[in-house]
Amino acid sequence: MMDLWLIGIGTGNPDHVTLEAQRALRQADVILVPRKGAGKDDLAKLRHRILADAGATGRVVEFDYPVRDEALPYKDRVMAWHDEIARRWMCAVDGSEGKVALLVWGDPSLYDSTLRIAQRLDPAPRIRVIPGITALSALTAAHGMTFNTLAGAVVVTTGRRLRDHGWPKDAETVVVMLDGSCSFQSLEPAGLQIWWGAYLGMDEQIIEAGPLAETGPRIVARRAEARAQHGWIMDTYLLRPEGLD
Repeated sequence: MMDLWLIGIGTGNPDHVTLEAQRALRQADVILVPRKGAGKDDLAKLRHRILADAGATGRVVEFDYPVRDEALPYKDRVMAWHDEIARRWMCAVDGSEGKVALLVWGDPSLYDSTLRIAQRLDPAPRIRVIPGITALSALTAAHGMTFNTLAGAVVVTTGRRLRDHGWPKDAETVVVMLDGSCSFQSLEPAGLQIWWGAYLGMDEQIIEAGPLAETGPRIVARRAEARAQHGWIMDTYLLRPEGLD
């Protein structure tokens, strides 16, 4: 039976990789490295750097990530995409037994579907999860702030839900991930503060913070410029009413 290790590697800083993760990488027999297309070579290069730093000696197998079918409804599109990723994992492993490691950006438990995809594999592997530093931790660290107000409620959500449903009920702090459309623009900005960061933990890291009315347009412009420069972007932001700490 195959052992599948899902190893969180943080948000782009090789120093985010924990000692537990490094030890697991040294013990792995096979290490899967995804290639995510043109313009994203630096993501694969970072994974190879992490393997070198950890002293990994297992067989490294690269595979190409599939592209989502934008013609399908959202949930059908994601399900079909996950099915294809699982199929490509199995092709890449090609019947290998022993310990197979997959490096996961951030942490496998937070707005990441690696665990769901792993459950599609047949035969089912034994799954081990090694946690990593999340984008939430990297964002609050970059801004030198706390994740929550004193005993206050926090909602972690997506740009799609923020845009479709507005400010979550009873939340003092809202953290938004997976937002390719700057959905904070759908909110009434008066009285809201935003803390935003892209390429968190990487040399390319950029951050912005301030009143949403003033900072929002600046974020939109910087995000578009950075995406054009690098060919990809991963960003996260936190919203909170003014005067709360």
